[in-house]
Amino acid sequence: MIELSINDGVAEVVLNAPQKLNALDRSALAELGDAYDDAAAAGVRALLLRGEGRSFCAGRDLGSVSPENDDARGYLVDSLRPLLQKMSAFPAPTFAAAQGACLGVGLGLLVATDVVYAATDAKIGSPFANLGAALDSGGHWLFTERLGPHRTLDLIYTADLMTGAEAVAAGLFSRALDPADLLDHTRATALRVASGPTQAYTASRQLVAEIRDRRLGFWDALDAENTVQEKLSATPDYAEGFSAFLAKRRPVFQG
Repeated sequence: MIELSINDGVAEVVLNAPQKLNALDRSALAELGDAYDDAAAAGVRALLLRGEGRSFCAGRDLGSVSPENDDARGYLVDSLRPLLQKMSAFPAPTFAAAQGACLGVGLGLLVATDVVYAATDAKIGSPFANLGAALDSGGHWLFTERLGPHRTLDLIYTADLMTGAEAVAAGLFSRALDPADLLDHTRATALRVASGPTQAYTASRQLVAEIRDRRLGFWDALDAENTVQEKLSATPDYAEGFSAFLAKRRPVFQG
């Protein structure tokens, strides 16, 4: 179900089960984690995650699950959480192209990705009220952080879905694109970023995560930035960037 290809320093990871809207069971989560491991081992400089067909990922695969035998905690704690942590710590910039249903686990995969481009007609929200279940996969954090508690509970209580355009306008993700342009734009951006200073990118990602998770104030964030800049100043890409600037040429970063 999970496919990995690598070209020009960019890994493309594909959820390829369109007949079930790319819903993920525990074995698929393990496959997805393996794909990220393989991409990291190959030393790629960017990664693109996408879903085949009309949806990115409709969530957990419930086809073989019943309330009597469901190990929901095992799925979420033992399988999903480690995967999201692995995705968040991937050693290069990550991008997602999100179309159609982006729900439950699918939403969590987007939360764990650096940059998300959404189709204008993507579907994002919390349909869990229809199952008598709670929003999971980090959805409570994402919605409360970006939308506030009132809008979050509105989405949860009603099970109404936002479009990709609405989600981007509300600050959930980066850009909303016409569905016909979504994949080409995401691929082109990932390819461009793959030629950039990978260490500087990942340092900024870590700094953004620290600001988010530790709620750093301005001066603490400034101090953290200064520490990051000091470390980067000793890297070959830093030297190349300055040399290229002074020589008025394009830099050639090694990542």
